[in-house]
Amino acid sequence: MSFEIILVFIILGVTILLFATEALPIDKIAFLIIVALVLSGLTSPEEAISGFSSSATITILMLMILAIGLEDNGVIDLLTQSIKKLKILPMVLMVPVFMLISASISSFISTTAVVVIFIKIIAQLSEKYNFSAPKLLMPISFAGILGGSCTLMGTSTNLLVNSVAQKLGAEQFSFFEFTLYGVILLVVGIVFMTFASRWLPKTNKNDLTDTSVGNTFLFSLTVKPESKLIGTPISDAKFYKNPDIRVLRLIRNDIVNDNPGPNTTLRPNDKLVVLSDVKAYASISKEDFRLTAENELSFLEDIDPDNESDTKKSAYSYVELLILPGSEFIDKSFSEIKNLLFNIARPLGIQNRRQFQKGMRLNLPKIIKNTNLQAGDKLLLKAKKEDIEHLYSINNSIVLMHHEEDYKINPYKRTISLVALVMVVGLAASGVLTILSSTLCGVGLLLITNCISLSKIYKKVNWQIIFLLAGMIPLGIAMNNSKTDIWISEMLLNFLTGQNNIIILGVLFAITMIISGFISNNATAVIITPIAITLAAGLNLPAKPFILAVMFAANFSFFTPMGYQTNTLIYGTGAYKFRHFLIIGGLLSIILLVVGTLLLSTMLNGL
Repeated sequence: MSFEIILVFIILGVTILLFATEALPIDKIAFLIIVALVLSGLTSPEEAISGFSSSATITILMLMILAIGLEDNGVIDLLTQSIKKLKILPMVLMVPVFMLISASISSFISTTAVVVIFIKIIAQLSEKYNFSAPKLLMPISFAGILGGSCTLMGTSTNLLVNSVAQKLGAEQFSFFEFTLYGVILLVVGIVFMTFASRWLPKTNKNDLTDTSVGNTFLFSLTVKPESKLIGTPISDAKFYKNPDIRVLRLIRNDIVNDNPGPNTTLRPNDKLVVLSDVKAYASISKEDFRLTAENELSFLEDIDPDNESDTKKSAYSYVELLILPGSEFIDKSFSEIKNLLFNIARPLGIQNRRQFQKGMRLNLPKIIKNTNLQAGDKLLLKAKKEDIEHLYSINNSIVLMHHEEDYKINPYKRTISLVALVMVVGLAASGVLTILSSTLCGVGLLLITNCISLSKIYKKVNWQIIFLLAGMIPLGIAMNNSKTDIWISEMLLNFLTGQNNIIILGVLFAITMIISGFISNNATAVIITPIAITLAAGLNLPAKPFILAVMFAANFSFFTPMGYQTNTLIYGTGAYKFRHFLIIGGLLSIILLVVGTLLLSTMLNGL
C-alpha cells in the first residue's frame, strides 16, 4: 500500500465520519475535502475544483432551477389538485396508486419536492376523510426513490454516477437505458409495500395531532399584568376548554408546576407552556397572554405590543419549517435560532418528534428542557409575507406548511413552465440534446419569459448540494490518481476469488446499499463508482452492470431514516419509529438486492 493510498483512506475515513455524525454542514465538509486534496497533492488544483464545472453538477443545478419555476408558477399546485381527486379510492388501492403516481413524477422532478407535495396532500385528506396517513407516507417516499431510479435525470445520484463513470472511460448512459430494470424494481417495491403497509402505524382522525402529521407545537405564554384573568382559575381562560390546547407547565417565581390543575389561580407574569396546533394557538386571546422570552424555556420570543406592525395579522403568515440532516439549526437552542433568523422570521414554537413517541407524552416537561433541535424537528415561524421566500433558501430545511398564504397564479407562466419541463424531457429522452443542453434550454426559456428571476434562483437553490457534488467529484479523481480504486478492487477480487460473478455483483450492490444508509447517497456513489469500474475490468466483464449496481444501490437506502432526504421528511412527521425503517425498509432492501442483482447479472457475459 503506497503513501498516497493511505492518504486517500485517511481523507475517506474522516469524510465518512463527518457525514455520519453531522459534525459539520455538508457544504463545509465538501469544501474541506477540496482543500485536503490540494494540500496532500492527490489532485492538482485544477482537478480539485473540477467538480464546479462538472456536467453533472451543472445539470443538477439546472434541474433545481426548473423545479423552482414549476413550484413558483403553480405547476406543482395544479398537480396537487389533481391528486386530491384520488380520495375516493379504498386504502387497498390507494397505496399502489399513490406509489405509482409518486414514482412517475419522481422520474422527471426532484423526489424530495414530490414527497413534500404528498405530505401536504395526505395530511389534509387524512384529516378530512379519516384514513391512516402513516400507511401512505412511507410507501410514497419509497416509491419516489424507486421512480427516481428509472431515468437518468430522476435523481442527482444517477447523473453523478454517469458523470464519474464517463470521466473514467465508461460509456455514457442514455436517458431511458436502464428504465426497464428500474420499472421492474419499482413494481417489486409497490407489491411489497402494498402488503407491508398493513404493519405500518395506524391512526385515525382524532389521532393526527399526536402523530404530528398535523401542526401541533410547543408554545409558551405569559399572563399580562393587565389581564382580566388574574385571580381566576386557569379553567376560566377560553383556550383551556379547547381540546386542541393542552397546558403542560406553569412557572411562577422560578417555581415549576408540571401538572397545573384547572383550579390553579393565575397571577401576573405566570408563564404557561402549552401544546397546541397553529389554528388553536392563533385563537388565544392576545389581550390576556403574550409570548415571552425566557432563558429557562429558550424557545420563547417577545412580541412588542407597542410595535404596530406586530399587530397587523394580514401582513404576517405562520410557516412550518422541517429541519433536515446537515442543517445549521441542528443542536441549536431556540435563542440561537432566533439570532440566525434575525430580520427574516420570528420563532414561535417547536415540534420535537420525540414528544409524540409512545409514552413520551407523560414526560413532556423533560422534553421542554431539551429544546436543542435535531433532524426531523419542526419550527413554527412568524414572518412577513414578503420575507417568506427567504425561508425557502435555507439549506437543509423545507417549508412544509404556509398558513394564511394567498398565492396568485399566472396562467401564462404556469403554461410556459410546464412547456419547459416537457421540452427538457423530450429533448433529452429523444437524444436530440444531452441532458445538460436540454436543461440549459429549459432554464433559458424560463428566464427569457420572466417565469423566474435570477434573484429568486440565488435565494432558493440548495447550494449545499452543489458544493457537496463539487467536493466529492475530485475525491473520485484522487482515488483514480492514487490507484486506490485498483487496490480496493484487488482486495475484493482476492476475497471473492472463486465466487460466481453474480455473487461478486451482489456483494458490490450490498456494500453500496449499506454505506448509503448512513452517509449521503451522492457521496457513496462517488466513492464506489471507481471501485466498481476497476472491479469489472479485473474480472474482464462489462462495466455497465457494475455501474448500475452502484447507481441503484446508492439510491435504495430504505432501512434508515437518514439514508435519503425523503425518508428524513416522513420520519420528521413523527408517524414512524426507527424500527419501521429497519424492519420494513430493511426487508424491501434485501428483496431489491436479490432482484436487482439477478436483473443486472443478465448483462454479464459468459453466464
